[in-house]
Amino acid sequence: MTEQVQSIGAEVPAADGTPRPTRDNASGRRPADKPWVMRTYAGHSSATKSNELYRTNLAKGQTGLSVAFDLPTQTGYDPDSELARGEVGKVGVPVSHIGDMRALFDGIPLETMNTSMTINATAMWLLALYQAVAEEQGADVAKLSGTTQNDIIKEYLSRGTYVFPPGPSLRLITDMVAYTVTAIPKWNPINICSYHLQEAGATPVQEIAYSLCTAIAVLDAVKAAGQVPDERFGEVCARISFFVNAGVRFVEEMCKMRAFGRLWDTLLLERYGVQDPKHRRFRYGVQVNSLGLTEAQPENNVQRIVLEMLGVTLSKDARARAVQLPAWNEALGLPRPWDQQWSLRLQQVLAFETDLLEYDDLFEGSVVVERKVSELIAQVQAEVDRVQALGGAVAAVESGYMKSALVASHAERRRRIEAGEDIVVGVNKFTTTEPNPLTSDVEGSILVVEPEVEQQAIAAIREWRAGRDAAAVDEALRALRDAAKTDDNLMAATVACARVGVTTGEWAGALREVFGEYRAPTGVSGAVASGQAGEALAAVREQVRATGEELGARLRLLVGKPGLDGHSNGAEQIAVRARDAGFEVVYQGIRLTAAQIVAAAVEEDVHVIGLSILSGSHMEAVPAVLDGLREAGAGDVPVVVGGIIPDADAARLRELGVAQVFTPKDYELTDIMREIVGVVRAAHDLAPLPR
Repeated sequence: MTEQVQSIGAEVPAADGTPRPTRDNASGRRPADKPWVMRTYAGHSSATKSNELYRTNLAKGQTGLSVAFDLPTQTGYDPDSELARGEVGKVGVPVSHIGDMRALFDGIPLETMNTSMTINATAMWLLALYQAVAEEQGADVAKLSGTTQNDIIKEYLSRGTYVFPPGPSLRLITDMVAYTVTAIPKWNPINICSYHLQEAGATPVQEIAYSLCTAIAVLDAVKAAGQVPDERFGEVCARISFFVNAGVRFVEEMCKMRAFGRLWDTLLLERYGVQDPKHRRFRYGVQVNSLGLTEAQPENNVQRIVLEMLGVTLSKDARARAVQLPAWNEALGLPRPWDQQWSLRLQQVLAFETDLLEYDDLFEGSVVVERKVSELIAQVQAEVDRVQALGGAVAAVESGYMKSALVASHAERRRRIEAGEDIVVGVNKFTTTEPNPLTSDVEGSILVVEPEVEQQAIAAIREWRAGRDAAAVDEALRALRDAAKTDDNLMAATVACARVGVTTGEWAGALREVFGEYRAPTGVSGAVASGQAGEALAAVREQVRATGEELGARLRLLVGKPGLDGHSNGAEQIAVRARDAGFEVVYQGIRLTAAQIVAAAVEEDVHVIGLSILSGSHMEAVPAVLDGLREAGAGDVPVVVGGIIPDADAARLRELGVAQVFTPKDYELTDIMREIVGVVRAAHDLAPLPR
């Protein structure tokens, strides 16, 4: 669920300031390397609550902070925006203005902290708030260290928290890169994230290739902007970091990182002429795979997480500089502090109890490893060349090429699991299980953000607006809009907005006025499923055909993504399988209001609506759609819902009128299609069809 991320930074001492231990050299063993930066991805409810969590985690030995922001903050909305309904404080902390940022880091000295912020479309704004608060603490801004994720290309392809069109978005990144190189030289202004690409279905080849294409787009844009002198371009390259995904296929993942490092070095040397090896160093952090975490037998996720961590730590030449682990129960809901502590302890046992860090690379000279690395390099280079021939990463986003490729890869992965070609323990094999004491109290085994958090945030933002200097705010926003219409670097105007109390929604709104908004291609129409002509699918196709014939029209399914949840992988796979099963599919992409979903359902005269929600806002978003359908006279259109939904919430949704609720344990998409046909037939009083 928290497949968002983090990044890299220099190693720091323990939270209490003491040096971290090394091995006793008197034993005859060489001293251990410094452990990687250890973080847990955290933030929820409010800045004050998240600050308490950060202090607790630092006291437990965490060596850096990784800030998770809520969806309104990520997409440039204030808590009282219509689109923010049900999303405030759910998947991260809401930060609406400099007051929230002060509270978030209260008592945490930013000059000595290494902070990663998982933020993209609004990255410039959050960095400006961070700088302004650091200045209030008396920090030397030049000493600030950390990372803003700031990879907008992968947002168009996977997470969906983009705001502006690709061109203006790349301009914001370029301005941040140029600004940080001189003003905050220890800051990583962009953390190119292949992590999310793998979550969206990328193969290792696609994961590396599309990340490198993103890097090319950014570096080319920085060069073209002319804000950084040629003699300092190597410093730009040195501040680019990567955030990657480590799956459970140990050898392949390790080889992927070896290949990635070599390709990065070659790119900087040959395309950009970077001569200093330090400037060409491949700097990356890792979160291990969340896509592979299962709701079924979730205790198995612990060994998956450990094996995935080994893939990016065991080999010294492919070792991450920062590691972040998900919690064992993230397929069930938001992890509790205890779950995050467990993930941190997994890292600490590996780093401090084992001899993992004491030796040179264990795989050097392996024929098997070298062969796999060479294969990956050749395949990645071919895919990079293909994207560059299309005009580069931005053009490949706008044409839908990369998105369609990822949707197709994800569809193929699901097909292999459903066919039993890929084994997932506890899901499609070895499914018998003893009662699980860890989940005996399902509602108590995840963190639940109380509904009043949103109302408190709404009241707080309105109080904030009322108490500030309105004239200063208006002047700062005017200066921001004016600067956006020129080629001026926007960081100065953004920092000025932060200092006078501009809100997140106001900053993004001002730039929306100049840059416009954007809706990225869904990739569904261009995705080609492979190997899907099995007997089960053929049987469902016949059910879809027969039901449509009885109703006098081809069955139409509307797939809707309400609210700000941009994780569209599930919705896309449902849309692709429904199309292959014979449905006419209406899918307009992410970030829709309830009114827009209802209007599309009425206009397209659909037979069933499928809502996909992964952010935890289902108890707000789904009733809004149900109410809208009744008001539009379409209350007889059945609604099904999919997402990470606890049993108690699923029961409540059914009471409200939802026909069926699907969760990650329902991994057989063809079975879901059969269930949806049954829902349509029941809604029209048609006799059930034989299975």
